[in-house]
Amino acid sequence: MLGALYNKFILKYPLLLLLLTLTAILLFSSNISKLEIDASAQTLLLEDDKDLKYLHQVEKRFKSDNILVIAYKPKSPLLSEESLETLERLSLALEKLPSVDSVDSLLTVPLLYSPPQDLEDLLHNTRTLQSKDMNFSLAKNEFLTSPLYKDSLVNKSFTVTSILIHLKKDLLYPQLLEEKSRLAHKAKNASLSKEEEYLYEDVKIAFKKHRDSQRIIDAQNIQDIRNIMKAPSKDGQFYLGGVQMISNDIITFVKSDLRTYGFILILLLIVVLGGIFRQIRWVILPLLICALSVIAITSALGYWGWEITVISSNFISLQLIITISIVLHLIVRYQELQRSYPHASQHKLLLNTMLSKATPTFFAILTTIAGFSSLLFSHIKPIINLGWMMSAGIALSLLISFIVFPTVLILLKKTEAKEKKSSRFSLPQVSTSLVLKDKKGIFLVTFIVLLFTLTGAPKLIVENSFINYFKKDTSIYKGMKIIDQELGGTTPLDVILTFAKEDTNSSEVVQSEPSEESSFEDEFESPENEEQYWFTDEKIAIIQKVHNYLYALKDTGNVKSFSSILDTGKILNKNKDLDAVEIAILYKKLPQKYRDIILLPYVNIAENELRFSTRIRDSHEDLRRNALIQKIHNDLSTMLNPQVVQFKLSNLMVIYNNMLQSLFTSQITTLSFVLVILFVMFLLLFRSLKLTLIALLVNIIPIGLIFGFMGWFEIPLDIMTITIAAIAMGIGVDDTIHYIHRFEVEFIHQSSYAMTIAETNKSIGYAMYYTSLTVIIGFSILVLSNLIPTIYFALLTMLVMAAALISNLILLPKLLLLIKPLTKNATIQKIDKTTING
Repeated sequence: MLGALYNKFILKYPLLLLLLTLTAILLFSSNISKLEIDASAQTLLLEDDKDLKYLHQVEKRFKSDNILVIAYKPKSPLLSEESLETLERLSLALEKLPSVDSVDSLLTVPLLYSPPQDLEDLLHNTRTLQSKDMNFSLAKNEFLTSPLYKDSLVNKSFTVTSILIHLKKDLLYPQLLEEKSRLAHKAKNASLSKEEEYLYEDVKIAFKKHRDSQRIIDAQNIQDIRNIMKAPSKDGQFYLGGVQMISNDIITFVKSDLRTYGFILILLLIVVLGGIFRQIRWVILPLLICALSVIAITSALGYWGWEITVISSNFISLQLIITISIVLHLIVRYQELQRSYPHASQHKLLLNTMLSKATPTFFAILTTIAGFSSLLFSHIKPIINLGWMMSAGIALSLLISFIVFPTVLILLKKTEAKEKKSSRFSLPQVSTSLVLKDKKGIFLVTFIVLLFTLTGAPKLIVENSFINYFKKDTSIYKGMKIIDQELGGTTPLDVILTFAKEDTNSSEVVQSEPSEESSFEDEFESPENEEQYWFTDEKIAIIQKVHNYLYALKDTGNVKSFSSILDTGKILNKNKDLDAVEIAILYKKLPQKYRDIILLPYVNIAENELRFSTRIRDSHEDLRRNALIQKIHNDLSTMLNPQVVQFKLSNLMVIYNNMLQSLFTSQITTLSFVLVILFVMFLLLFRSLKLTLIALLVNIIPIGLIFGFMGWFEIPLDIMTITIAAIAMGIGVDDTIHYIHRFEVEFIHQSSYAMTIAETNKSIGYAMYYTSLTVIIGFSILVLSNLIPTIYFALLTMLVMAAALISNLILLPKLLLLIKPLTKNATIQKIDKTTING
């Protein structure tokens, strides 16, 4: 059937089919412009994460600002005239930016005890560093000791200060996100009405349009801030930090990698392919097919509105691996046939090439798709999308390769076959000699690799931090590190306390004349006065206990809560604790603007809730997020009476940890699924249990080596490295299927297993070698990326390619030689006659 398709259509009308293919792909390529990059925090979160929904509730209940932080390390002392002038000049310039709401720094924050004042005076006369007759010595002491400012506004050595840039709120984004999430959740349960379906589509379009326009504004704002930071750079060092900045810079890095390394990768492929084949057609044709495959899949992604994330940013590189593999196998097979049958027509050579490679290539691609489909078991949408992207991309690569390769070649003049120069030192030749002469060495090395795997894999950790996404010489890394280590940490973790509501219902109502005592009770219980009496002695004790516990943890940096206000009040109250009555009086006298600043971020009286805003020091090398979260949870469970108060952990630390922990479960599920699928497919393809088990073992070794390598060299399992197992399976299985298929063909013509191995390595061995060499050299350029996950991805992919090649060229033939799973009659019946004749 396939032969008839090639004879009667593809090879009969090659120009027509080639023009149709090129026209269709190029017309469809207009959708490439719709392909976008999304590096927002949403791409690193689990779908339907309950903690994420809770975080959205917390953000509604407690006042919080979107903030960018500039860490300023002046050459002069912090309170010198030069440093303060620089601060003022910088602050004034920042406040003029359209996206900036306000700027806080040493110059603007209120100084409450420089010198000490009565609470009554403070409410009406707030002093700052710019106030007349300010005592700078007292101010410095307050900055270093105040619970409001230490470890956040200034560092312990008083050499670095932070400038807080409060950005204008985007009120529309959270509304659209909430509505989109609500309808998406409802759609998942297939319960949308027709009107809601139309609404859902409208909301998705509106959300994307608003988000994209806001990203342009945010990117311009960050660029404007950096331009302002450059102006006074001679006065000291400036470092920018913040979630918005991280997202913006990741997008910049990904775009830069796609442009720069994509171009260099093409140049490297030209050099490598030219060096291997030494013919212009064998350079241009693979590149043409690779380009068409990449254009086709990127156009499809743009058409369907899928976005590239940090996780899927390397999908083009993966697409190139698979496509190059397909094309090189076709080239090597074509050249073999050309040397064996120098007088055969181009038509017959191409027909036999395509038919002889159709079965192994189809099954190799099918198993590769199965490997990437295992990513669908992840609960992280970008990883799921990568699985779909690669599955669709690989299928397109197969289709395009099997159309373009024969149609282009049949239109070209048949060239004279060149004899392949054999070298004793080429890997296929070396592997043949090693397999046939070695007695125990191969199995000894395999045992060592297994031992390396079994001892290294348990050391594998599910951990990573945002700061470790970037090289140490980048400005983003330097900024995050100085903020993390000097100014109180980076990753936010909230502890929310919810107090039990007091039962104010009395069992009996007694009618009596009002008295002075009852009048006081009425005042206490009246709605307008209820808030000021909410701060009871019991609540105050719990607040301070929890705050002190969180501050004492070695991995926490700055901790802010209502306890910070209480500690400040104690200093103002001549080092005496404020009791509930004093707090009630202070609350009543406190102007609303000060309540908004010092209370609303930490207290929600209507919901009976308190918030402890903690920042984790992300750069601690021994930080283990899950262990820290579990410790806090266990300690607070012991510390707090659940009948009085309940607690819950929230914010980015929790939801990011949820994602990391899901990776481990996903990896186990992924591997289990892939192994089962491979077993079934090998059994269907080889129709031999022995061959199936041999093929599985040969592919398990490279995967084990990767996990052992990651464990021993402390490379964490994260959003990027989780894809390596699927890649290892895809690459390894591809080589295994091609090798065994060719081994079966050669086995029919050869008199022994030794001769079969020699002939197989001479043919398919070179295709595997060329593919691996091309990809390894091509991927080496990615180690220059500014994104550490991309570097890990490149290194691990190179290691996988090398391990899979060696396993399939050395261990696989050695096992075939040892076990001898084939018989002549069974193999002859199994192999397709067309393949044999080819």
